[in-house]
Amino acid sequence: MTFGRMKKPVNKEKSRTSNSMMKIIDDNLINGVVEQAKKSPRLRMNYNFHQSLDDKCHRFLNALEPGTVIPIHHHPTKDETFVILKGRVRVSTYNDVGEVLETCVISHEDGRYGVDIPKNVWHGLECLEPSVLLECKEGPFVEHEVDGILEIKKHRHE
Repeated sequence: MTFGRMKKPVNKEKSRTSNSMMKIIDDNLINGVVEQAKKSPRLRMNYNFHQSLDDKCHRFLNALEPGTVIPIHHHPTKDETFVILKGRVRVSTYNDVGEVLETCVISHEDGRYGVDIPKNVWHGLECLEPSVLLECKEGPFVEHEVDGILEIKKHRHE
């Protein structure tokens, strides 16, 4: 699995101020990432603020379209924070057999702006409408190993 990095959007009022390295998170940036997500086969797109996948702190926008699949997964050594900038997303935590432990819909309308997921907690996201999250977690990026994505085993009742 690889994460795309969107080209910097063109803006009449640049997303960076001319005298600094400040990156402005504005409608132009968000709308550009959303357009890329709509065109992506995965129906989502990241816009990384960190410079390298090896950086110690990963900060990025994640534009999600309804129908994107974010499997139940965990990060054995990393906490993860999601802050909603636009839209509505359901975030759920799970036990080791895939049963829901907790669920929360984050949206500005509901006054729930984000969640912080502790390390080693199974979690998944469901995009309820076109959405943009600001995500933050410890780097470096490591693709999910076999035990990073929850395989829910179906039990036969005999």
